[in-house]
Amino acid sequence: MKVRILVSLKESVLDPQGQTVRNALHTLGYHQVKDVRQGKVFEIDLEGLDRAEVEKVIPEIADRVLANPIIEKFSWEILEA
Repeated sequence: MKVRILVSLKESVLDPQGQTVRNALHTLGYHQVKDVRQGKVFEIDLEGLDRAEVEKVIPEIADRVLANPIIEKFSWEILEA
């Protein structure tokens, strides 16, 4: 089963890289861009697990390894069953 996990900074955390990208876009004339938040994308292939097991293990993996729960949040989706 293939899963995509998106990790990004919490809204309350300053995102200097996102601000830098926003400023660059404004310099290029894209003034309609109000805000940019950067993040990370992980795609994980799992085998030997059913959907219920995937729904249990992915949040554990994201919380323990992929994201810093103090400053980051994550979401995930199953891409292929």
